Amino acid sequence: MFRTLILLTFVFSLALALSAQSGGRGQQPPGTGSVPNKPPASNPNLTSPDMTPRSFFLSGQVRVDDGSLLTDAAAIQSICSGRIRTEGYTDSKGHFSFEVSNLKENHLTGSDQAIDSSETQMGLARSLPGSMSGPVQNPGSDGLRDFWRNCELQAVLPGFTSQVVEVARQPLELGMTDVGTIVLHRLSQVEGLTISATSARAPAKARKEYEKGCELEKKEKWDSALENFQKAVAAYPQYAVAWFEMGRVQVKKGEGAAARQSFHQALSADPNFVSPYQELAQLGMHDKQWQEVIDNTDALLKLNPIHFPQDWLLNAAANYYLHRLEAAEKSARRGLEVDAQHQFPKMEYLLGAILAEKHDYTGALEHLRNYLRLSPHAADAEAVQKQAEQLERLSAETTADK
Repeated sequence: MFRTLILLTFVFSLALALSAQSGGRGQQPPGTGSVPNKPPASNPNLTSPDMTPRSFFLSGQVRVDDGSLLTDAAAIQSICSGRIRTEGYTDSKGHFSFEVSNLKENHLTGSDQAIDSSETQMGLARSLPGSMSGPVQNPGSDGLRDFWRNCELQAVLPGFTSQVVEVARQPLELGMTDVGTIVLHRLSQVEGLTISATSARAPAKARKEYEKGCELEKKEKWDSALENFQKAVAAYPQYAVAWFEMGRVQVKKGEGAAARQSFHQALSADPNFVSPYQELAQLGMHDKQWQEVIDNTDALLKLNPIHFPQDWLLNAAANYYLHRLEAAEKSARRGLEVDAQHQFPKMEYLLGAILAEKHDYTGALEHLRNYLRLSPHAADAEAVQKQAEQLERLSAETTADK
């Protein structure tokens, strides 16, 4: 009943969802590039006719306590009245800057409470100068200033805990306010990270080619970006993140075999760099190479079992497709434990399908109902509701036979 539907549809919806939500730097927010160190005066929303700033900006820097370079971007989150919102991302040098919008109502009502999974779980993009929905309204600037003085900022990057910075420690004035440095501390129980230790040893020539390649990649100039990444790894063969970005460009160019080779080169250079495992798992999912998905997610989750629920989901799905139900159930349950924010509701759906196939109709019904509660407007909600109704009948019949 369930397996036929899932085999026909689940793989495609899962691959689409995770291609946007996982894979190291799989999602690139718009506006990536260097974070401005001052509000651009040409924007009429930011300055008045006499060039007086009309908006609040917060800027700062994120660094790792051991001096490691941020080869992946950290998400910058505000914590106001107990509610969390992702404001932007660091650039390639760890700097960030964002415009403080009139979020008071959003924070207080919870309308902006949801945290995007791609931002919180993986640090997927390089930078976002500002991710606000609109400019600050000047008439409410005093109230806005007072509200933000009760807020804190933190950085989010898998494998690290963040220092929390109080906004009130700096005078919040119209224009740019520097909140200082947010320090990340490596978690001792986690080996796998989305940043590569090899980057710190890259010579200047290789780093220059890599950075140029990243800029061209943002502009979707794939051929030129690939050429720069090739020069970077030629100058420094252990440049794991350059191999990784080369693979991502090759994926964009439809060169799957070459991309796989580049990702494996990245892992050879730095076995603890988890992002290539994610991309290899995505390629395996796309090509329905389930054992490839299992092998790569197994390796990743051994290195870092606590920050990547989407890879527990991939692992569970691949085991399900190979009819390894015990392994699939184990991974799905572990994924639900890790996914405390319920950012991957498909995990509930998949676990429901696994339990249904094991004839645990009551357990399956519980997880399908959880999926519908978490994703009431999902494209497959109507079909899942019908499945839940079937499970109700089967569960009742099973109970009556006992």
